[in-house]
Amino acid sequence: MSTLFSTDGDTRRVLLKLSGESLMGEKAFGIDENVLRRYAAEIREVVSEDIELAIVIGGGNIFRGVNNATKGMTRSHADYMGMLATMINAMALQDALEQEGVYTRLQSALNMDEVSEPFIRRRAIRHLEKGRVVIFGAGTGNPYFTTDTAAALRALEIDADVILKGTRVDGVYTADPEKDANAVRYAEIHGNDVIAKDLKVMDMTAFTLCRESDMKIIVFNMDEGGNLLRLVQGASIGTMVHWEDAAPEPVLA
Repeated sequence: MSTLFSTDGDTRRVLLKLSGESLMGEKAFGIDENVLRRYAAEIREVVSEDIELAIVIGGGNIFRGVNNATKGMTRSHADYMGMLATMINAMALQDALEQEGVYTRLQSALNMDEVSEPFIRRRAIRHLEKGRVVIFGAGTGNPYFTTDTAAALRALEIDADVILKGTRVDGVYTADPEKDANAVRYAEIHGNDVIAKDLKVMDMTAFTLCRESDMKIIVFNMDEGGNLLRLVQGASIGTMVHWEDAAPEPVLA
């Protein structure tokens, strides 16, 4: 099985991608305080393992609440509203982390000097080296790109070892497990097989960035307590998408 971290040094750097919807808990939209606190506590445990951690979070939980207001809007305008939604989540997560005693920095792809730093690659890396959790907000700063693409882009820019995509499901399946009772989870799968089988891991722009740079992706269930820590400690959780040259057959769990 492909290893989680590179073996050419001691640095262990991770980009954690969280969906905005994951913060809703059982709500229709918005932020569930209990989920936010649990995520912050789990991230604190990961940082205590000497992991350099950066985070990209979506805005679907906020944007869902204003969906009706965006009907008929131009795509660019609506996308910028979505970027602002990611900043609301990023600020909420930053506050929750700092209440857990975790040092953080929030960097935005849009200029918001009163609440965040601008995204500067070298500064972000320096923060990580000092043990600070860096949260990247406002996506890529451009419309027509998803937060999946922002996660892939930032992971490559900071030289992360792996992207951990925390979702509400426990990996990538042979079919939609909610529609097919016979669907089986992959333990690991080559990225080319993901494309060939049309499995939904990330949007194609994000996935292409990962393929061109051999960036590993692990899809796992963030809602199951302790999964994040177990992952960075080396446990086989979720589905690893890899790009090894000698691509073995997909491994079912």
